[in-house]
Amino acid sequence: MTATTARTVITGRVGSTVTDRAVTECAEDDCAERAAVRLYVPWADDRDVCTAHARGLVQQEGVVAEPLDGAAEDWQ
Repeated sequence: MTATTARTVITGRVGSTVTDRAVTECAEDDCAERAAVRLYVPWADDRDVCTAHARGLVQQEGVVAEPLDGAAEDWQ
């Protein structure tokens, strides 16, 4: 199990909570890939995901993707 710490992210709208993971794993269920992108999702909590999940999720209207610092090597 990965240690987690909650923090507040200010996104230009009402802040939402993102979970920082010590290992920075993808927030999607059953995915152990390293997170490389933070997704700001208007209708749900913001989350850090791997590049594969980000490619699909960012296609939805209103979702904004931001590369995570230090994750350049995870861009494939």
